[in-house]
Amino acid sequence: MLEVKGLKKTFKMSKKQQKIEKTKEKIKVAVADVSFDARPGEILGILGANGAGKTTTLRILASVIKADEGQVCLDGADITGNLMDYRRHIGFLTSELKLEDYFTPNYLFDYFSKLYGVEEEQAAQRKKELFEKWSEKEEWKSFEKICTAEVKVADMSTGMKQKISLVISIVHNPDIIIFDEPTNGLDVITERIVVNFLKELREQGKCIIISSHIFSLIEKICDRVVIIIRGKSVCCDTLENVMAGQPLEDRFFELYENMEGKADE
Repeated sequence: MLEVKGLKKTFKMSKKQQKIEKTKEKIKVAVADVSFDARPGEILGILGANGAGKTTTLRILASVIKADEGQVCLDGADITGNLMDYRRHIGFLTSELKLEDYFTPNYLFDYFSKLYGVEEEQAAQRKKELFEKWSEKEEWKSFEKICTAEVKVADMSTGMKQKISLVISIVHNPDIIIFDEPTNGLDVITERIVVNFLKELREQGKCIIISSHIFSLIEKICDRVVIIIRGKSVCCDTLENVMAGQPLEDRFFELYENMEGKADE
């Protein structure tokens, strides 16, 4: 189990950033108070508007940045006690992952396998398993062909690049999978592929955490939901309990307006 306790993260703002955000504040509070837990065999959705603190929270979970306050614990142990071991347990996919145009899927898979310390024989088996498994599906039929034909990233579609990114994020078969806006910018066909892929990972007993501002995606695949508003987690519960008999969008704005009202007091 992954436990998140009272996360807080601030950033110093440059004069340019202050101008863009039309503020004189020198410190930006990206995450103010976020707490939740994530469990094996479930998809936990982190829902919030742009700028709510979702990406910062996931970057902390992925140990890319450190929180100013709070803890991230894996099975009760603070991850800062052994970050290298923790990183072997997680796979992190973010929109900030940019694939170099001149690399091929084969090269990227091998590179990330070595980066995660996967032995050569095991990496080769993992590559074969993923490439063949997904190519059996109609919507993935061209995947293996592109991967094995040494096609460069520069010559791939946006959807194919996303598929490659998904593959290399799990080369080491992690227990915890963290995806930031996994369907952002994808066409409806590729989006469906990604959604089915996430469901398969859940069936394998993986602990999956995704962030999104898309209500329909959260309703479609998530078992539990964390709602973050202005850097604070305002609820963490089953999808059914969070919705409380309402459409998720209506429930979100009810909570949002409640937070706005408190801010004005």
